[in-house]
Amino acid sequence: MLSPLAKGALLLLLAEACFAGIGAIVKFTSGTASEVQVVFFRNFFALLLMLPFLYKHGFSLLKTQRWYLHLSRALTGLISMYCFFYVLARLPLAQGMLVLLLSPFIVPIIARFWLKERPSRLTLFAIALGFVGVMLALPGTAGTVDAIMLVALVSAVLVAVTKTTIRYMSDTEPAVRIVFYFSLLTAILSAIPLPFYWQPLNNDVWLAFIGMGVLAAIGQLAMTRAYAVAPASDIGMWTYSSVIFAGLFGYLFWQEPVTMAWFAGVLVIFYAGYITTRQRLL
Repeated sequence: MLSPLAKGALLLLLAEACFAGIGAIVKFTSGTASEVQVVFFRNFFALLLMLPFLYKHGFSLLKTQRWYLHLSRALTGLISMYCFFYVLARLPLAQGMLVLLLSPFIVPIIARFWLKERPSRLTLFAIALGFVGVMLALPGTAGTVDAIMLVALVSAVLVAVTKTTIRYMSDTEPAVRIVFYFSLLTAILSAIPLPFYWQPLNNDVWLAFIGMGVLAAIGQLAMTRAYAVAPASDIGMWTYSSVIFAGLFGYLFWQEPVTMAWFAGVLVIFYAGYITTRQRLL
């Protein structure tokens, strides 16, 4: 029987694999589709995949007293999505995923003041160690336009806010409801600018968009459930695993180099995640 922390960590690993896959699809479609199209169809197809859950649970799934949190999460998530896709289109995949790797450093800070979750010293040490691993795995961004990194930082902060919001609302809101409202609200909001940025799309892009929707739905369900069963400040470290998936996809599809520094960083990141989880299992 898995402990809540181990279960949360495994769910977050699945979510990060899906999000790295979305990153790869965004990069693939960036030469053909506008970022506005990518954001809309990511949310639209994810919403379509959530409709069977609405049918299964009935309209009781929509009943909530915390609509303001659903709306807040949708707004922060949508803005972070625009920022994230903007960065992915302009950087190598592994470097672009650094946007998501920044959020675990911010989650414990937000959770400390909002949720009153106090991370242990070992957790704080593991976060710092994970940061070292990230720097090894993604060795610098010399020559990168500062504006792109600023957008990346904004995205990371908003991702951290979104993840902490999930933790805050999960005591009354089931994972399916949280993901359904997120998909519904982001699809509606992202449709507003769509007519102004429309570009013709080929069949490969349409198939990619469908795949992105599938990954988005699975990733959102897994992430939402992960933060519902375990404290955000303890499992946020496993967000680092996305660098592994991003590095793998970048190597397979764009021949982006995988160096010894990358492997060293991966080892450090997973060791940091191990000691974070281990302390809670003892």
